[in-house]
Amino acid sequence: MKIQPSDKPLLDWAGDSLAIGLFEDAVELTGDLAKLDEQFAGVLKELIAEEEFTAKPYSTIFTRVSAGSSIRKVILVGLGKPEALKLETLRRAAAAVARVAKKQKSKTLALSFPLWNNQPAATAQAITEGTQLALYQDIRFKSEPEDKGAKIETVDLLGLGGQEAAITLANHIVSGVILARQLVAAPANEVTPITLAETARAIATEHGIEVTILEREDCEKLGMGAFLGVAQASDLPPKFIHLTYKPQGTPKRKLAIIGKGLTFDSGGLNIKGAGSGIETMKIDMGGAGATLGAAKAIAQIKPDVEVHFISAATENMISGHAMHPGDILRASNGKTIEVNNTDAEGRLTLADALVYADKLGVDAMVDLATLTGACVIALGDDIAGLYTPDDAVASQLEQAAETAGEKLWRMPMEEKYFEGLKSGIADMKNTGPRPGGSITAALFLKQFIKDTPWAHLDIAGPVWTDKENGYNSSGATGYGVRTLVNWVLAQ
Repeated sequence: MKIQPSDKPLLDWAGDSLAIGLFEDAVELTGDLAKLDEQFAGVLKELIAEEEFTAKPYSTIFTRVSAGSSIRKVILVGLGKPEALKLETLRRAAAAVARVAKKQKSKTLALSFPLWNNQPAATAQAITEGTQLALYQDIRFKSEPEDKGAKIETVDLLGLGGQEAAITLANHIVSGVILARQLVAAPANEVTPITLAETARAIATEHGIEVTILEREDCEKLGMGAFLGVAQASDLPPKFIHLTYKPQGTPKRKLAIIGKGLTFDSGGLNIKGAGSGIETMKIDMGGAGATLGAAKAIAQIKPDVEVHFISAATENMISGHAMHPGDILRASNGKTIEVNNTDAEGRLTLADALVYADKLGVDAMVDLATLTGACVIALGDDIAGLYTPDDAVASQLEQAAETAGEKLWRMPMEEKYFEGLKSGIADMKNTGPRPGGSITAALFLKQFIKDTPWAHLDIAGPVWTDKENGYNSSGATGYGVRTLVNWVLAQ
C-alpha cells in the first residue's frame, strides 16, 4: 500500500472511495462539499439526514455514488468538536475510514481531513500512522490467509501536497510499531531470548547500527547476579542485548531505553496458578518489543541523538536449577536482594540492565516493563504508569505520549513506601506489601541508578488489547514505540 500526498482538488479526485472528515454539530455542506453534493445529485445531504449523522468522533457512514460518477463510494467520518481536535482524533478517524474502505473492497482511497493546528506535516503523519496501523494484520501463524479480498493499494491525502517527508517519517515509526506487535504477539516457542537477540542483530545489519550481545559468561563477569538468578532455571541461554544508534558528528544528547525482556514468565517456583493468565505470559517481553521497535524506527529516521537500546532477555522457568524463594542475589552494583517472590522477576532483570545503562554516561534513560498487575488495577488497560523523581523527564514523556496518542499517567514515588522492601538479611526484598505494589516496584528499580535522570513506564495494561481499539486490532498494540521515538526526536 502506498500513501501519498496530493494537491488534487477535492472535486477532481477520481477513484474507488473518497473519505471526508466532518466536525460534530457542523455537518451542513458548504463550499466544495456543497459542490460535490451537487455532482452526486444530493446523495451526501440525503445520507446525512437518513442516518442522522452528527459526526461523533470516529463514527462513519458511507454510500455508493450513482453510476457514471468518477467516484464509486463516499465515506463520511466524524471528527467531534473542532475545538477538541487532536492528532489522535485524526489518527483514529483515518483508521476508521481505512477499515470501511477495506471492507468495501476499495483499491484506491482518498482522505480529505482538516489540518490540525495549521500543521500539515503533523496532520499527514497522524493520518498515515492511523491508516497503516489499522490495516495491519498478523497472519503469520495461519496456514491460509483469512482475507482473500481486494487490498487497498493507494491512499491519497488530499490538501497535503508536499508532505512526503512526514509520510516517510510515519512509515518509519509504523515499521517499529509493527515489529513490536509481531514480537509481543508471537508465542514463546517463536520468540525466545535467542530469537530476540537475532532480531536485534537483524536490525543492526539492515540499518547499519552497532550491536553487542552479552552471553551468560559475559554477564557473569559483570556480576549480573540478579539477571542470571532469573535465567538459571531455563534451558535456553540468556541474552543481554545492546543496540547503539550513533549519528554522524557529535550527538546533541545521549539517551538509553531499557526494555524488560521476559520471553515467558511461568512465575518460577512461585508458579502462576489457575486464573493467573499464565497462557498470556508471552507478552512479558512487551518492554523489549517496544525497545527493539523504537530501535528500528530511530535507525531509519537518523536523528542527531545517540541512543542505546538495552534488554536483558530470558525466560522465568521452573527446574532443579531454579532460584528459590528466600534466595539472596547480588546485582552488578553490589546490592543484595532477598527473593521473597520468584514471580517478581522482571525487576531483577531490569536491576542489572539499569546498572549497565547507568554506566554508559547517558543524559537520561527510560525503562519500559510489563511489571505489575497493581498498575493495571490502578490505571486500567489503556493507561501506562509513569514513575520518575525527575520533573523534566516526566514532562518530556508526557508530551511525547500526548503527541503519540499513547496514554500514560504520572504516579507518585512515595519514598517512605520503600520501608516495605527492607530485608533483615539483605539490602532489600524484591517485593513489598500488596498496597502500592506498582510504586514499590518503581522504588526497587530506583536503587540501581546513581544520578542519571530516569523514568520507569509500567506498560502492563496497554501492551495488549482483547478487542479492536482505534487503530489496534485485538492482540499486541506495539505500545510505547511512538512515545519513545517522539521522546528521542524532541531532544
